[in-house]
Amino acid sequence: MLLDVGNIARMIRRARGWNSFRMGAFFFLQVFGAAALSFSSQAPSQTAPASPVAQSAVPLTPPQTAPPAVPRAGLNIVVLDPAHGGTDPGARGTGGIRESEIVLDFAAQVRRALEAQGFQVLQTRQGNENPSFDDRSAIANAQSGAVFVTLHIASTGLSGTARVYVNSDLPVTTDVGGLISWDRAQTPFQGLSRKLGDQVQALLAQRFKGSPSTAQTAAVRQLRTTAAPAIAVEISSVVVENRTDLDRMAPGVADAIATGVAAFRPSYVVPTTGSTP
Repeated sequence: MLLDVGNIARMIRRARGWNSFRMGAFFFLQVFGAAALSFSSQAPSQTAPASPVAQSAVPLTPPQTAPPAVPRAGLNIVVLDPAHGGTDPGARGTGGIRESEIVLDFAAQVRRALEAQGFQVLQTRQGNENPSFDDRSAIANAQSGAVFVTLHIASTGLSGTARVYVNSDLPVTTDVGGLISWDRAQTPFQGLSRKLGDQVQALLAQRFKGSPSTAQTAAVRQLRTTAAPAIAVEISSVVVENRTDLDRMAPGVADAIATGVAAFRPSYVVPTTGSTP
């Protein structure tokens, strides 16, 4: 059989081409497969949620809140008594001045000054009423941690001056059950009333020339039945020709009372039956 050299050469070239194609295809499959494996091994870590075990637990801290306000122990309340009222006008001046009206106006300024010092203020009357002595005392006697201040305008005395009164000393008497009678309710508080009265009177003396330097003693009906430190503040006087002379005193009186009560606060204690602090 004669050999066809040209045909053999063409066959060799075709064989080489086919081998090259197979090698290229094989190489392509190898690279593609490796890439696919790499992608499949990375995909779960990119899409799957983190395991709860792998997550670090972060404790939740409750929000901090301010502690509730604690009421101040001891003296917190001032019972303010504008004297007279209703059918009882009190002292009257020649110019139509009525004590019951003036003390009500004074009380409004005293109240604001006391509240500015942090006290709760209870008034025995808000308008032209006339509560009884016992009703006024009962307001103070029903409180815990209170003092009592009654306001008056005098019909005598040096105009432009102010005086503080505390009740006259009363002997300590009790009934068979060891209780103090209503009309001697002030007895255990006389010492405290004197301290409070001196505090306020000293401040009034600084503001109003001619005023005494210490509290005075008198038999004040309104104080006798009050079971709390109690004072009467009296302003002179209704005989002024112009009411504005009294009105001008109101801010100084209010400040002296409020400052004096605040200064007295550390001295406040609740006395036991039969004691006079």
